[in-house]
Amino acid sequence: MLSFAALYTASLLGAVCGQQAGTLVAENHPPLAVTECAANGCIQTSKAITLDSNWRWLHTTQGFTSCISGNQWDASICSDPVACSTSCALDGADYSSTYGIRTSGNSLTLKYVYSSPFRGSRTFLLDNDSTYKLFNLKNKELAFDVDVSQLPCGLNGALYFAELPADGGISTQVHNKAGAKYGTGYCDSKCPHELKFIAGEANILDWTPSNLDPNSGTGRYGACCAEMDIWEANSISSAYTAHPCSADGLHRCEGSECDGGPTGVCDKDGCDFNPYRLGSKAFFGRGKTIDTNKKFTVLTQFITSNGTAAGDLTEVRRFYVQNGVVRQNSVSSIPGVPASNSLTDSFCSAQKSAFGDTDSFAPKGGLAGIGKAFERGMVLVMSIEDDSDRNMLWLDGTYPPHADPLNPGVVRGECSAGEGIIVEPDDPAPQVKFSNIRYGDLGSTTSVNM
Repeated sequence: MLSFAALYTASLLGAVCGQQAGTLVAENHPPLAVTECAANGCIQTSKAITLDSNWRWLHTTQGFTSCISGNQWDASICSDPVACSTSCALDGADYSSTYGIRTSGNSLTLKYVYSSPFRGSRTFLLDNDSTYKLFNLKNKELAFDVDVSQLPCGLNGALYFAELPADGGISTQVHNKAGAKYGTGYCDSKCPHELKFIAGEANILDWTPSNLDPNSGTGRYGACCAEMDIWEANSISSAYTAHPCSADGLHRCEGSECDGGPTGVCDKDGCDFNPYRLGSKAFFGRGKTIDTNKKFTVLTQFITSNGTAAGDLTEVRRFYVQNGVVRQNSVSSIPGVPASNSLTDSFCSAQKSAFGDTDSFAPKGGLAGIGKAFERGMVLVMSIEDDSDRNMLWLDGTYPPHADPLNPGVVRGECSAGEGIIVEPDDPAPQVKFSNIRYGDLGSTTSVNM
């Protein structure tokens, strides 16, 4: 007879999420200290993280039987969305051994575990055991230390905000009995269709298994919401990107409203600032101005129209601190784009035009739209992921891969298409480490004179 541990490990090969709360594995949230700052000083608070439900063990409520094997649902259990939602439960997570997630004091390390069927991970910051911490950063700033030295081409260590429901949807979704404690309610500006549950119901209708990922697929619905990417990066390239949406909070999309064009709910492409893409090829990377061989601090400021939290969000500024030296973000050198080093609506419009990209940013609300999402409250997300569809070339290589690299905006980093295909190496698993997360009034989160 298999031991419980063996059954748990085997079930991970075919189970990733659910909406009932299981009782087979205790959920112990890894603690993580974060710091809130004001002009008169900073206070460290004890918080915790939880694993996204899409990574969790999904099994029948009455036993160990997996509700999904690989990327195929068990039709005998999941005959329809409601039956699946009421018959399947998600359980606690083995954060360290299975997912490579470790916390210590104010630091979070996310490893890319090759031996796990779901090699990456996605985590959310909790305010308490059953509620996500909500942030409003208008007229404020966020700083954190990051080490991307062990992140190669094709991987992305991300820290960002998304407009998830604070309780994971448990109060409004009839079939959701797990809530934020078990990491439910995820959404972002890509309106992801690979989520197994959306708005409390199983996303099994029109489910299509992926040809590239044996543990993934897509369903009829997507989960849309506003997203502010503070940090998407590896040791090669980095970007920060604003993605406004026309809908408030989590919106379950279907059909054309899931698209990124005029009929879509969200600006999927967003307005990004990638130093390499904008002409500063020597600014970020190994041995460059911001040397990714070493830890550094990332500082992001959210500037409003009237200098108060009541004003519209009009600018997102970026600074770096490394070896005690403060450096402003690189400056765009692309013809037709202002010589700017921050996100503004005018910069975004000019960049879209210069790169020949469709402008969905302004129609979806621009920076003011991101500000409105912050007013409603956004959740801090930290993840490590690969990209089986695009090999992360949109971040660190030539994208689209067959586009002319001489065209503005096509080359985003030095990685080749082949380097973005993740295969298990002989060296230890890649990882990203976030630490010393602090937020508060403008000018309050760093001891270095800005």
